[in-house]
Amino acid sequence: MKYRRLGKTELKVSVVGVGTWQFGGEWGKSYTQDEVDRILGTAKEMGINLIDTAECYGDHLSESFIGKSIQRERQDWIIATKFGHQFHGHMNRTNHWSPEEVQKQLEDSLRALRTDYIDIYQFHSGSDASFDQDDLWTMLDKQVQAGKIRHLGISIGDNDNLHQTESATKVKADVIQVVYNRLDRKPEEQVFPSCQRQDLGVLARVPLASGLLSGKYRPGVVFQQNDVRNRLQKVELTKKLQMVEEIRRKEVPEGVEMAQWALAWCLKHPAVTCVIPGCKDVEQVMSNAKAADWVSDDHPQAWKA
Repeated sequence: MKYRRLGKTELKVSVVGVGTWQFGGEWGKSYTQDEVDRILGTAKEMGINLIDTAECYGDHLSESFIGKSIQRERQDWIIATKFGHQFHGHMNRTNHWSPEEVQKQLEDSLRALRTDYIDIYQFHSGSDASFDQDDLWTMLDKQVQAGKIRHLGISIGDNDNLHQTESATKVKADVIQVVYNRLDRKPEEQVFPSCQRQDLGVLARVPLASGLLSGKYRPGVVFQQNDVRNRLQKVELTKKLQMVEEIRRKEVPEGVEMAQWALAWCLKHPAVTCVIPGCKDVEQVMSNAKAADWVSDDHPQAWKA
């Protein structure tokens, strides 16, 4: 595994993390505690130290799985979770952005995670109107001062949301999370340059394009009814998979797994600190972690011992 400095947080994070939306049951599979234990146990063995989750991946369900799994080794992990939504059922959420509601979400997340602090607490894909609340950020800053949050972050919903990115330093956020992958390069235009100017850590979510860059799917694939990818329109899905086939032929070196190539591709950008792919099982964790083998040591954020 390789490690990088997460912007001004100075945290030392593995270049590959673990995304955990799947633990909430919206990716075509329900999980048991034993399965989560094995996934996170393997991740640790592979050198991964960052877990990304959210309060609305299930009703704190993903957080609860994680909390039980790592409670005896909490100090070994960097936990990034999010706030702003409440889970009511499969792909059914409501937004909750008031300072009082968010403070309750924070306390609920701390209980679910079985911890007294969260390393990175992220504004979760909200509108600019929800973001532009001085009272919200004042409350969150007080939680940082109280030691319940180590660092604030912003998970932007739109890949070109420059308003929230540019406001990061103002609201004392140190980390930006954004969708970035070989099929979606929009952040390169404005968001990444802003992150670099502000010395923000960058977590790249959906680095495998919801699995489309894993190399497992071909045009014509049909996802299960309860799989979040079922939301993709057939025409859109077909177009993306055709792009994947072209990328496979022209860009992926012979003998390299496409998923590992796709993760390493994201990590080449000088703004990106860590990719946070989801993983359904132990084998996927191991494959994701091996992407570090294709990552250069001369990246601007490479950790210098």
